[in-house]
Parts: sequence; C-alpha cells; structure tokens
Amino acid sequence: LCITLPFSYYFDLSYSLWNRSMKIFLMIFVTIALIDTRKKLDWFIWICVFAIGFYGVKGGAFTIATAGAYRVWGPGGFIYGNNELAVAIIMIIPLLRYVQLQMRNRWARRAMLGVMLLSTVGVLGSQSRGALVAVVAMTFFLWIKSRNKLMGAAVLVSAGLIMLSFMPESWWSRMDTIQTYQADDSALGRLNAWQFAWRLALDNLFGGGFMIYLPDLFLKYAPDPDRIHAAHSIYFQVLGEHGFIGLILFLLVGIFTWLDATKLVRAAKADPALQWAADLGNMVKVSMVGFATGGAFLSLAYFDLPYNIMIMVVSAIHVVRRMTTQSSSAQSIGAPAPRPVEPLATLQPKVCP
Repeated sequence: LCITLPFSYYFDLSYSLWNRSMKIFLMIFVTIALIDTRKKLDWFIWICVFAIGFYGVKGGAFTIATAGAYRVWGPGGFIYGNNELAVAIIMIIPLLRYVQLQMRNRWARRAMLGVMLLSTVGVLGSQSRGALVAVVAMTFFLWIKSRNKLMGAAVLVSAGLIMLSFMPESWWSRMDTIQTYQADDSALGRLNAWQFAWRLALDNLFGGGFMIYLPDLFLKYAPDPDRIHAAHSIYFQVLGEHGFIGLILFLLVGIFTWLDATKLVRAAKADPALQWAADLGNMVKVSMVGFATGGAFLSLAYFDLPYNIMIMVVSAIHVVRRMTTQSSSAQSIGAPAPRPVEPLATLQPKVCP
C-alpha cells in the first residue's frame, strides 16, 4: 500500500484512504504485540463477537418482528450497508460457535445457540444476494468441521427451512435475480467494474491507487464507460488499486492465516489440552470461507474484521507454543533421575557352564 501510493492517479484523493488504512494496520501490530496469553486472546475474541454480534441479534429480532418486510442495515463505517453488515455477521457466526464450544454451562450454550440463530435470521433479513451465497458456503463448511455431522446436518437443515419459510415474497423475488443477473443493472455494473480493474492492472504495474472509480479512468479502461461503479469485490478492488503484486500479497495473507489455522488443529492431536486451539482453528477457517465468498461481491479489502481474525490465529499460535514449551520444561524438571550406570570394570562377565 505504501509503495503504490506515490503511483496513484489521484494522489490527494488516495491519500486520505491510505491514511485510514495505515491506522487500521498500525493497530493490528499493536494488538498482536499485546496478546500473549489465552485469557487476553479470549477477551479479544469476545470483543469482536460482541461488537458485530449485537447487530446480528438486533437485525434478527427486527426481521422476525416485521416478518422480513424491511431490510436490515448496518450502523455505519465499513458495514453501513445491508450487504456489508451481512458479510460481517456471517464472519462472526463461526466465532460465536467457538465461544459456545468453550462454555460448560448448559443454559449459556443454549443462549449462544439462540444468538447464532438470530444472527442468521439477521443475515437473511439484509436481503443481500451475495450474503446468501456466502451463508450457504459457510454453512456447508461449518457442517464439514462439526464434531457430530449427522446431528449437525439435521439441525442446520431444520433451522434453514424454518427461517426460509418465514421470508416474504419480496425476499424470494430478490433472491431469484441471482439467476437472471444479465438483466440486473447492479450485476452488470459489477462485471463492468471487474473488467475495468483487470485492464487497469494490466496497464499499470502498481495499479491506480485507492481512488480510481472516476469518469476519465472508466472512459480509458472500462468496456462501458457510462457504468461508473465501485469494484464490489475484494479481489478486483485490490487488483485495480494495487496491481497484480498487491493482489498476490493480499491473497498470501489469507493463505498463511489458513495454514496457521491448520497448525492449531494439528496441535490438539498431539495434546488434548489444546482442543480449544483446534476449535478456534476450525471456526476461523469457516469464517474465512464466509469472507472469501461474500467478499467476492463487496469492496471490503481494508475492513478490519478479517485482519482481526488473522490476529486471533497468530496470537493463538504464539500461546500454543508457549504452553507447549512450558509443558515440556515441566516434564523435564519432574522426570525421575536417570539410573546410574556401573563402571565398566565392576561388571562381571557371565560364564556359560
């Protein structure tokens, strides 16, 4: 981001967005430096869950109260729109499941299940077509990672059928437009913006900067210069703004986060006491599937929640290593002393009769 900024087509417009992104990434490094115990990590997860889960519960209750007649909108910032809020809630639902798995009180676990169901209703109430695709992908992957697949399938299918049965005709009509995207102006605008970003990146190694969605650039690179539209895709957003190198680096952040989450899952196989790490690794993967799918239709490349999830994985890896090291040290300290070996001269050979 720092390298591509000087090559921006519109430096002044790009600078303010760069400044916002730098503040976000600065606090990412600060947070990673501060979280060094599991207790701090759990507090951080709870903060993220509560911050977004509040709007999931609120949106779900609103959808039920109005029978889905109105859309659920976000509070502002990155998640001001219905589509953006829906993807954020989708990413939080797996973390709600992680929190539930760590609970021992039966009623607390049931309450958390209610929060998850209300949040899912809130996603449906957003009437976001991209979020519908994302929630299907996330739910399928969540079922794959579930401990009891038969029971999980029964619960997920039953809950899905009940929720969908309450959605109004207007909701179904909007979802049907997924199949007829050729006639949808919003979908055509996205396709035009994606081709615009691709052509701009081919012509500029460092992309066009944070602000490229302006008439003169669309006139130069877009197939339809009259359809000026934001990228509405994390992939084409980064591609157009920072070029192919920026896109590769962006994808590598996700890839390495996924690989580290896999390490957390493997750690529990060697030590059952680290089952919480496996739960976190699995649920992080589910959350990443939701972001990777839903983000394909939204401009959320700089949204801080995906990077907060990266913080959870990085911090958990650090905590697991410390716990493993301390456990190994304790075992070496408490191990019985080795049996002294007799000197070679005192050993009498055995003589066969």
